[in-house]
Amino acid sequence: MLSFIETINGYVNDFVWGVPAMICILGVGLVLSFRTHFIQLRKFGYALKNTIGRALHKTKAADGATTPFQSLCTALAATVGTGNIAGVAGAIAIGGPGAIFWMWVSALFGMCTKFSEVTLAVHFREKNKDGDWVGGPMYYIKNGLSKKWHWLAALFSVFGVLTVFGTGNATQVNTIIASIDSALSNYHVVSADSMGTVNLVLGIILAGLVALVLLGGIKRIGSVTEKLVPFMALLYILMALGVVIVNYKNVPAVFGMIFKGAFDPSAITGGVVGTVFMSVKKGVSRGIFSNEAGLGTGSIAHASADTKYPVRQGLFGIFEVFVDTIVICTLTALIILCSGADFEYGVAAGAELTISGFVATYGGWVSVFTAVAMCCFAFSTILGWGLYGSRCIEYLFGTKIIKPFMVVYSLVAIIGATADLGLIWGIAETFNGLMAIPNLIALFLLSGTVVKLTKDYFNKYANAPDAKAS
Repeated sequence: MLSFIETINGYVNDFVWGVPAMICILGVGLVLSFRTHFIQLRKFGYALKNTIGRALHKTKAADGATTPFQSLCTALAATVGTGNIAGVAGAIAIGGPGAIFWMWVSALFGMCTKFSEVTLAVHFREKNKDGDWVGGPMYYIKNGLSKKWHWLAALFSVFGVLTVFGTGNATQVNTIIASIDSALSNYHVVSADSMGTVNLVLGIILAGLVALVLLGGIKRIGSVTEKLVPFMALLYILMALGVVIVNYKNVPAVFGMIFKGAFDPSAITGGVVGTVFMSVKKGVSRGIFSNEAGLGTGSIAHASADTKYPVRQGLFGIFEVFVDTIVICTLTALIILCSGADFEYGVAAGAELTISGFVATYGGWVSVFTAVAMCCFAFSTILGWGLYGSRCIEYLFGTKIIKPFMVVYSLVAIIGATADLGLIWGIAETFNGLMAIPNLIALFLLSGTVVKLTKDYFNKYANAPDAKAS
């Protein structure tokens, strides 16, 4: 039965992440970029000034909302996760170093895609019965398009609910457990026979922690993520830079491999990765798996921001993709390729490949750091996707279902800690792709609204005194 499901999922995955999907994802990003005159490049400096700069100012959000920075951290909590560590490693192993180049290309357009998603989410958001701001693809479809398109909102929400249990929870918990198990086994803290019991206990603890945060509502989620995300991202960046500095002589050759491998993968991989399409496919799909540009999920968190200007919050979308993919994913690639970590092209790889890059540079003790880093990355992802799932199921069934959903979602952590999730990883990637379809259609149809909102903001409000405080 499992082999049959794997076969079916393989066919669906090949279609979802095939040529049509690549054209749609990059095509919509290209259309939005042209229509906004490449705002992600033209206003990049302005975006940094109004994201990093605003993060340094302490603000208090109104009831039912989060501060703009908390919204960013909640979105980054979901995006900066195992995809940055395991996803990049998998892209290099299967698609060759050239996959990183195509990851950059998808991120370039993805910055504008996410800017558009966030802008529309804030513009078309609404208050729910509990007084919280809610928004995202389902709401900009519902409030921005005619009724004949509303089925797309329901479709997105259904795919969203199905995705969060795998992508957002079980696979993340499994990564946490694998990291802790690796650290414990290296130091012989726990015997192999006792590992199953330890994993179960860890799963129960994680389930309790997830429930404690998620049941506290959007404000508690924002409060936790604004502390956890900057810490984990900065720690990882510093450790990764250490690897690059130690192996600085290899950096030029690595970038040469990335650029050459993007157009001639076989020259770098010895013929194992022989097609440019495989390099493009792995680069784009893993990039989207990491930064979520095109999925629309990150805009759900941004919709709760206490701001009057949708475009100003949209700038956080540009910053988010830049940090996630251009900075963190690139550093992960350099960890693997600069350190001389031993791996075989064409053979699936994950976080263990990134960890081997750290170990090759720092020694065995770094396995403790990687365990802590993976725990932070994965736990933050669980929180972010928990919010996404609750908003999707709320759209379908109303606010009364939110708390029961949060309880069930939290308990899935126990499954993730104790089960073999090989198939779930594949299904998660498939549902990620399916979520993108209704969202990309909506973005294309609402591209004119994005252009109008952007022009209005920069013509009327960008330099207004009250805009700087919003």
